[in-house]
Amino acid sequence: MSEMIIIGVDHGYAAMKTAHFTFPTGLVEYEHEPYTQRNVLEYNGRYYVVGSARQPLQRDKTRTEDYYLLTLAAIAKELDYRGMERTAEVLLAAGLPLTSFGRDKKKFRDYLLRDGKPVYFRYEGRDYAVRLTDVMLFPQGYAAVLTQTELLDEPSVIVADIGGWTVDLMRLDNRIPNAATCRSLELGMIRCLDEIGEKVRQMFGVSMTDAQIESILRGGAVSVDDRVRAVIHTQAGQYVQDLLSAIMESGLDVRAMPAIFLGGGAALLKRHITATESLCRPLILDDVCLNAKGYERLVERMTGSTAHEQ
Repeated sequence: MSEMIIIGVDHGYAAMKTAHFTFPTGLVEYEHEPYTQRNVLEYNGRYYVVGSARQPLQRDKTRTEDYYLLTLAAIAKELDYRGMERTAEVLLAAGLPLTSFGRDKKKFRDYLLRDGKPVYFRYEGRDYAVRLTDVMLFPQGYAAVLTQTELLDEPSVIVADIGGWTVDLMRLDNRIPNAATCRSLELGMIRCLDEIGEKVRQMFGVSMTDAQIESILRGGAVSVDDRVRAVIHTQAGQYVQDLLSAIMESGLDVRAMPAIFLGGGAALLKRHITATESLCRPLILDDVCLNAKGYERLVERMTGSTAHEQ
Protein backbone atom coordinates (compact mmCIF):
# COMPACT_ATOMS: atom_id res chain seq x y z
CA MET A 1 0.00 0.00 0.00
CA SER A 2 1.11 3.57 -0.68
CA GLU A 3 0.99 6.49 1.77
CA MET A 4 -2.36 7.65 3.07
CA ILE A 5 -4.52 9.81 0.79
CA ILE A 6 -7.24 12.15 2.08
CA ILE A 7 -10.41 12.11 -0.01
CA GLY A 8 -13.46 14.21 0.81
CA VAL A 9 -16.89 12.96 -0.25
CA ASP A 10 -20.17 14.86 0.07
CA HIS A 11 -23.01 12.29 0.15
CA GLY A 12 -25.93 14.35 -1.13
CA TYR A 13 -29.49 13.13 -1.59
CA ALA A 14 -29.42 14.14 -5.27
CA ALA A 15 -25.71 14.09 -6.12
CA MET A 16 -22.37 12.78 -4.90
CA LYS A 17 -19.54 15.31 -4.81
CA THR A 18 -15.79 15.01 -4.42
CA ALA A 19 -13.18 17.75 -4.72
CA HIS A 20 -13.21 17.39 -8.52
CA PHE A 21 -16.40 15.52 -9.49
CA THR A 22 -20.15 15.57 -9.10
CA PHE A 23 -22.52 12.86 -10.30
CA PRO A 24 -26.15 11.85 -9.60
CA THR A 25 -26.82 9.40 -6.78
CA GLY A 26 -28.52 7.01 -9.20
CA LEU A 27 -27.40 3.39 -9.13
CA VAL A 28 -28.68 0.66 -11.47
CA GLU A 29 -27.72 -2.96 -10.76
CA TYR A 30 -27.05 -5.52 -13.51
CA GLU A 31 -26.59 -9.24 -13.10
CA HIS A 32 -24.38 -9.42 -16.18
CA GLU A 33 -21.67 -7.11 -17.46
CA PRO A 34 -23.14 -4.07 -19.29
CA TYR A 35 -22.17 -3.33 -22.88
CA THR A 36 -19.97 -0.39 -21.82
CA GLN A 37 -17.46 0.10 -19.00
CA ARG A 38 -18.32 3.78 -18.65
CA ASN A 39 -19.42 4.55 -15.06
CA VAL A 40 -19.61 0.82 -14.31
CA LEU A 41 -18.67 -0.42 -10.82
CA GLU A 42 -18.04 -4.14 -10.33
CA TYR A 43 -18.23 -5.27 -6.70
CA ASN A 44 -18.81 -8.72 -5.19
CA GLY A 45 -19.62 -10.18 -8.60
CA ARG A 46 -22.35 -7.63 -9.37
CA TYR A 47 -22.36 -4.75 -11.83
CA TYR A 48 -23.66 -1.26 -11.14
CA VAL A 49 -24.03 1.71 -13.46
CA VAL A 50 -23.23 4.77 -11.35
CA GLY A 51 -24.80 8.21 -11.73
CA SER A 52 -27.44 7.10 -14.21
CA ALA A 53 -30.46 8.92 -12.76
CA ARG A 54 -31.97 10.45 -9.66
CA GLN A 55 -32.82 7.84 -7.03
CA PRO A 56 -35.76 8.05 -4.58
CA LEU A 57 -35.16 9.96 -1.37
CA GLN A 58 -33.31 7.75 1.11
CA ARG A 59 -33.43 9.53 4.46
CA ASP A 60 -31.34 6.84 6.18
CA LYS A 61 -28.31 6.54 3.92
CA THR A 62 -27.16 3.40 5.74
CA ARG A 63 -30.38 1.48 4.99
CA THR A 64 -29.04 0.02 1.72
CA GLU A 65 -25.63 -0.54 0.16
CA ASP A 66 -26.21 2.26 -2.37
CA TYR A 67 -24.21 5.02 -0.68
CA TYR A 68 -21.34 2.64 0.10
CA LEU A 69 -21.13 1.65 -3.57
CA LEU A 70 -21.38 5.30 -4.65
CA THR A 71 -18.53 6.06 -2.23
CA LEU A 72 -16.31 3.43 -3.88
CA ALA A 73 -17.00 5.02 -7.27
CA ALA A 74 -16.22 8.48 -5.87
CA ILE A 75 -12.91 7.27 -4.42
CA ALA A 76 -11.97 5.61 -7.72
CA LYS A 77 -12.70 8.82 -9.64
CA GLU A 78 -10.52 10.88 -7.31
CA LEU A 79 -7.61 8.44 -7.27
CA ASP A 80 -7.62 8.33 -11.06
CA TYR A 81 -7.89 12.13 -11.39
CA ARG A 82 -4.99 12.70 -9.02
CA GLY A 83 -2.82 10.12 -10.75
CA MET A 84 -2.52 8.06 -7.57
CA GLU A 85 -1.97 4.32 -7.34
CA ARG A 86 -5.13 2.23 -7.42
CA THR A 87 -3.86 0.23 -4.47
CA ALA A 88 -4.27 2.88 -1.80
CA GLU A 89 -4.83 3.69 1.83
CA VAL A 90 -7.51 6.36 2.07
CA LEU A 91 -8.66 8.54 4.92
CA LEU A 92 -12.26 9.32 4.01
CA ALA A 93 -13.60 12.73 5.05
CA ALA A 94 -17.38 13.10 4.88
CA GLY A 95 -20.23 14.99 6.46
CA LEU A 96 -23.72 14.95 7.94
CA PRO A 97 -26.33 17.68 8.48
CA LEU A 98 -25.79 19.42 11.81
CA THR A 99 -29.42 18.65 12.72
CA SER A 100 -28.64 14.91 12.87
CA PHE A 101 -24.87 14.96 13.36
CA GLY A 102 -24.76 13.67 16.94
CA ARG A 103 -27.44 11.05 16.35
CA ASP A 104 -26.11 9.59 13.08
CA LYS A 105 -22.33 10.08 13.36
CA LYS A 106 -21.36 6.65 14.72
CA LYS A 107 -23.80 4.75 12.50
CA PHE A 108 -22.64 6.49 9.31
CA ARG A 109 -18.97 6.12 10.21
CA ASP A 110 -19.37 2.38 10.86
CA TYR A 111 -21.34 2.02 7.61
CA LEU A 112 -18.50 3.54 5.56
CA LEU A 113 -15.50 2.15 7.47
CA ARG A 114 -16.66 -1.48 7.74
CA ASP A 115 -13.88 -3.70 9.13
CA GLY A 116 -10.98 -1.59 7.86
CA LYS A 117 -9.75 -4.33 5.52
CA PRO A 118 -8.87 -3.68 1.86
CA VAL A 119 -11.88 -3.50 -0.46
CA TYR A 120 -11.40 -4.96 -3.92
CA PHE A 121 -13.50 -3.65 -6.82
CA ARG A 122 -13.35 -2.59 -10.47
CA TYR A 123 -14.39 0.77 -11.83
CA GLU A 124 -14.54 1.50 -15.54
CA GLY A 125 -12.54 -1.66 -16.21
CA ARG A 126 -9.71 -0.87 -13.78
CA ASP A 127 -8.89 -2.83 -10.61
CA TYR A 128 -8.77 -1.09 -7.23
CA ALA A 129 -7.70 -2.24 -3.77
CA VAL A 130 -8.63 0.44 -1.26
CA ARG A 131 -8.31 0.30 2.50
CA LEU A 132 -10.06 2.98 4.51
CA THR A 133 -7.75 3.83 7.39
CA ASP A 134 -10.36 6.06 9.02
CA VAL A 135 -13.59 7.95 8.37
CA MET A 136 -13.75 11.47 9.78
CA LEU A 137 -17.13 13.24 9.78
CA PHE A 138 -17.90 16.97 9.88
CA PRO A 139 -21.05 19.12 9.79
CA GLN A 140 -22.19 19.83 6.24
CA GLY A 141 -22.11 23.48 5.26
CA TYR A 142 -19.86 24.47 8.15
CA ALA A 143 -16.83 22.87 6.53
CA ALA A 144 -17.50 24.72 3.29
CA VAL A 145 -17.80 28.22 4.78
CA LEU A 146 -14.68 28.06 6.95
CA THR A 147 -12.72 29.38 3.99
CA GLN A 148 -14.83 32.55 3.79
CA THR A 149 -12.73 34.57 6.21
CA GLU A 150 -14.16 37.94 5.18
CA LEU A 151 -17.76 37.13 6.08
CA LEU A 152 -16.79 35.04 9.09
CA ASP A 153 -15.48 38.21 10.75
CA GLU A 154 -19.14 39.19 11.15
CA PRO A 155 -20.59 38.42 14.62
CA SER A 156 -23.53 36.47 13.16
CA VAL A 157 -23.84 34.79 9.74
CA ILE A 158 -26.61 32.61 8.30
CA VAL A 159 -25.59 29.53 6.30
CA ALA A 160 -28.07 27.99 3.84
CA ASP A 161 -26.95 24.80 2.09
CA ILE A 162 -29.42 24.27 -0.79
CA GLY A 163 -29.22 20.59 -1.68
CA GLY A 164 -31.32 18.26 -3.77
CA TRP A 165 -33.98 17.30 -1.22
CA THR A 166 -33.30 19.63 1.70
CA VAL A 167 -32.08 23.10 2.59
CA ASP A 168 -29.93 22.88 5.72
CA LEU A 169 -29.78 26.03 7.82
CA MET A 170 -27.60 27.23 10.67
CA ARG A 171 -26.39 30.46 12.19
CA LEU A 172 -22.76 31.00 13.06
CA ASP A 173 -22.15 33.23 16.08
CA ASN A 174 -18.51 34.34 16.26
CA ARG A 175 -17.65 31.53 13.78
CA ILE A 176 -19.24 28.84 15.97
CA PRO A 177 -22.40 26.99 14.85
CA ASN A 178 -25.36 27.76 17.10
CA ALA A 179 -26.98 24.32 17.44
CA ALA A 180 -30.33 25.80 18.50
CA THR A 181 -30.67 27.50 15.09
CA CYS A 182 -30.12 24.39 12.95
CA ARG A 183 -33.03 23.48 10.71
CA SER A 184 -33.58 21.23 7.71
CA LEU A 185 -36.30 22.36 5.29
CA GLU A 186 -37.65 19.99 2.64
CA LEU A 187 -37.42 22.68 -0.02
CA GLY A 188 -34.45 21.43 -2.03
CA MET A 189 -33.83 21.88 -5.75
CA ILE A 190 -35.66 18.71 -6.74
CA ARG A 191 -38.87 20.35 -5.56
CA CYS A 192 -37.99 23.50 -7.48
CA LEU A 193 -37.26 21.59 -10.70
CA ASP A 194 -40.42 19.48 -10.38
CA GLU A 195 -42.57 22.59 -9.92
CA ILE A 196 -40.96 24.31 -12.90
CA GLY A 197 -41.41 21.21 -15.07
CA GLU A 198 -45.08 20.93 -14.11
CA LYS A 199 -45.73 24.61 -14.82
CA VAL A 200 -44.15 24.32 -18.28
CA ARG A 201 -46.27 21.21 -19.01
CA GLN A 202 -49.44 22.99 -17.94
CA MET A 203 -48.78 26.12 -19.98
CA PHE A 204 -47.12 24.77 -23.12
CA GLY A 205 -47.77 21.02 -23.16
CA VAL A 206 -44.05 20.16 -23.37
CA SER A 207 -42.04 17.92 -21.05
CA MET A 208 -38.56 19.21 -20.29
CA THR A 209 -35.79 17.28 -18.58
CA ASP A 210 -34.15 18.44 -15.37
CA ALA A 211 -30.92 18.86 -17.34
CA GLN A 212 -32.60 21.32 -19.73
CA ILE A 213 -34.13 23.34 -16.89
CA GLU A 214 -30.84 23.42 -14.97
CA SER A 215 -28.96 24.61 -18.07
CA ILE A 216 -31.44 27.44 -18.60
CA LEU A 217 -31.13 28.51 -14.96
CA ARG A 218 -27.34 28.64 -15.42
CA GLY A 219 -27.77 30.79 -18.54
CA GLY A 220 -26.76 28.01 -20.91
CA ALA A 221 -27.74 27.59 -24.54
CA VAL A 222 -30.88 25.43 -24.80
CA SER A 223 -33.07 25.23 -27.91
CA VAL A 224 -36.38 26.31 -26.39
CA ASP A 225 -39.03 28.97 -26.99
CA ASP A 226 -38.28 32.26 -25.25
CA ARG A 227 -41.70 32.13 -23.58
CA VAL A 228 -40.77 28.82 -21.95
CA ARG A 229 -37.45 30.28 -20.82
CA ALA A 230 -39.28 33.24 -19.26
CA VAL A 231 -41.67 30.97 -17.34
CA ILE A 232 -38.74 28.94 -16.00
CA HIS A 233 -37.05 32.05 -14.63
CA THR A 234 -40.32 33.38 -13.21
CA GLN A 235 -40.92 30.10 -11.36
CA ALA A 236 -37.33 30.03 -10.11
CA GLY A 237 -37.74 33.55 -8.78
CA GLN A 238 -40.93 32.52 -6.97
CA TYR A 239 -39.13 29.50 -5.47
CA VAL A 240 -36.38 31.81 -4.13
CA GLN A 241 -38.99 34.09 -2.53
CA ASP A 242 -40.75 31.09 -0.94
CA LEU A 243 -37.41 29.76 0.32
CA LEU A 244 -36.40 33.10 1.84
CA SER A 245 -39.80 33.32 3.55
CA ALA A 246 -39.32 29.81 4.99
CA ILE A 247 -35.84 30.78 6.25
CA MET A 248 -37.33 33.86 7.94
CA GLU A 249 -40.12 31.77 9.48
CA SER A 250 -37.50 29.42 10.95
CA GLY A 251 -36.12 32.34 12.96
CA LEU A 252 -33.19 33.38 10.76
CA ASP A 253 -33.54 36.96 9.52
CA VAL A 254 -31.78 37.31 6.16
CA ARG A 255 -32.58 41.06 6.21
CA ALA A 256 -30.65 41.63 9.43
CA MET A 257 -27.45 39.63 8.95
CA PRO A 258 -25.26 38.30 6.11
CA ALA A 259 -26.23 34.98 4.54
CA ILE A 260 -24.02 32.46 2.78
CA PHE A 261 -25.83 30.33 0.18
CA LEU A 262 -24.08 27.19 -1.04
CA GLY A 263 -24.80 23.81 -2.59
CA GLY A 264 -26.12 22.85 -6.00
CA GLY A 265 -29.20 25.00 -5.56
CA ALA A 266 -27.16 28.12 -4.84
CA ALA A 267 -25.22 27.61 -8.07
CA LEU A 268 -28.43 27.25 -10.10
CA LEU A 269 -30.26 30.12 -8.42
CA LYS A 270 -27.39 32.60 -8.19
CA ARG A 271 -29.05 35.10 -10.54
CA HIS A 272 -32.33 35.05 -8.60
CA ILE A 273 -30.80 35.26 -5.12
CA THR A 274 -28.55 38.20 -5.99
CA ALA A 275 -31.54 40.02 -7.53
CA THR A 276 -33.39 39.99 -4.19
CA GLU A 277 -33.13 43.53 -2.84
CA SER A 278 -34.19 42.89 0.77
CA LEU A 279 -31.21 40.68 1.66
CA CYS A 280 -28.68 42.17 4.07
CA ARG A 281 -25.52 40.83 2.42
CA PRO A 282 -25.82 37.66 0.36
CA LEU A 283 -22.81 35.61 -0.70
CA ILE A 284 -23.33 32.77 -3.17
CA LEU A 285 -20.72 30.02 -3.16
CA ASP A 286 -21.44 28.35 -6.48
CA ASP A 287 -18.78 25.64 -6.31
CA VAL A 288 -20.89 22.52 -5.70
CA CYS A 289 -17.80 20.62 -4.56
CA LEU A 290 -17.11 23.03 -1.70
CA ASN A 291 -18.26 20.71 1.10
CA ALA A 292 -15.97 17.92 -0.09
CA LYS A 293 -13.05 20.34 -0.38
CA GLY A 294 -13.84 21.69 3.08
CA TYR A 295 -13.77 18.21 4.60
CA GLU A 296 -10.32 17.63 3.13
CA ARG A 297 -9.03 20.96 4.47
CA LEU A 298 -10.33 20.19 7.97
CA VAL A 299 -8.59 16.80 7.99
CA GLU A 300 -5.37 18.42 6.76
CA ARG A 301 -5.52 20.93 9.63
CA MET A 302 -6.18 18.20 12.18
CA THR A 303 -3.61 15.69 10.95
CA GLY A 304 -0.95 17.90 9.36
CA SER A 305 -1.30 15.86 6.16
CA THR A 306 -2.26 16.96 2.65
CA ALA A 307 -4.82 15.60 0.22
CA HIS A 308 -2.12 15.00 -2.43
CA GLU A 309 -3.69 17.47 -4.83
CA GLN A 310 -2.43 17.09 -8.38
